[in-house]
Amino acid sequence: MVDFEELAFRATPLGELSLRRRTYPPLGVEVYEVKLGDEFLMSSLFTAGEIALAELALDELGSGPLDVVVGGLGLGYTAHAVLQSDMVRSLLVVDALPDVIDWQRRGLVPLGRSIADDPRCVLRCADFFECAASTGFDARSPDRCFHAILLDVDHSPRHVLHPSHASLYRRNGLLELARHLYPGGLFALWSNDPPDDAFDAELGAVFDRREARVVTFHNPLQNRDAANTIYLARTAPET
Repeated sequence: MVDFEELAFRATPLGELSLRRRTYPPLGVEVYEVKLGDEFLMSSLFTAGEIALAELALDELGSGPLDVVVGGLGLGYTAHAVLQSDMVRSLLVVDALPDVIDWQRRGLVPLGRSIADDPRCVLRCADFFECAASTGFDARSPDRCFHAILLDVDHSPRHVLHPSHASLYRRNGLLELARHLYPGGLFALWSNDPPDDAFDAELGAVFDRREARVVTFHNPLQNRDAANTIYLARTAPET
């Protein structure tokens, strides 16, 4: 196996975006990494949180058919986990970086073609945060509602990749996002930080029910456990 290979690179308004493949000899595994500027966005070594984002959300909803939005494509682990469910009727993935979508379509990442070729899935290049604050996520159907909106873009509500993202995690931003959910719909958020009481209070001001679940997994590089947080928030059911 190749020790290190840069599969794609481009300068973007958010910083230099690169897709890299490397071998970790102590583990004997091939690892894919996404880096934006100085930030490591994702590694195929650590996917438990991204997969749990999908699985916990779908378990919470319980039955279909479901129309789902995923904000942030990355290496595709959340989108792929959504598509594993027979409950899912449609999946719309929104990512601001066209390169990331191109990686999936070209099969540069391991799960790419299985996502891009699934007839239930549409990959849209757009700013998730702008869509949430305006007419919604489906360019062909403004104001379309969904049963679930799953978001994995920023490191956490407090540690965002761009200042323009911060408003979504406050009350008004969450109210705008909730407009795109059906009654009883679900907003789920991945975070790399522990549960945040202040953000929980913002969710509580907008959603009917909410909780934060901690997902633990083993970090083989440091030989210790690590954790992510998955927030689950439901709109009020239709009366």
